[in-house]
Amino acid sequence: MKEITMDAKVENIDIITDDLNVWFEENGVSTKSILQLDVAIDEILSNIAFYAYGDGEGDMTVKADKINGGKTVRLTFMDRGVYFDPLKKEDPDITLSAEERKIGGLGIFMVKKSMDQVSYERRDDTNILVIEKNL
Repeated sequence: MKEITMDAKVENIDIITDDLNVWFEENGVSTKSILQLDVAIDEILSNIAFYAYGDGEGDMTVKADKINGGKTVRLTFMDRGVYFDPLKKEDPDITLSAEERKIGGLGIFMVKKSMDQVSYERRDDTNILVIEKNL
């Protein structure tokens, strides 16, 4: 298992992603899966960095683990920011043009479509978003 905790700041997203990519490579994750995971990591950590703490400060934690006998990568994202369940956000209507579509929601939609499992819970004042990618 790999665990990283850093300040919830945009400048830390690349550091966390690079660290996770080393772990992915050490654990035999394919390049295609790494690219899909990287998009999800960027989207989720960006949301935490921009919105979780408002004008205040806090941290964000990512835990990486392999489950199902090593056939699945599970990433768990945690923050103690304001309650936010991204799975309750309505999926964007991708049949509309960019000009006609409402702003927001496309990133988490891409996460839901590219991962095999996405779940959310709020526990002990902590947002916990879990994504899983079958290898």
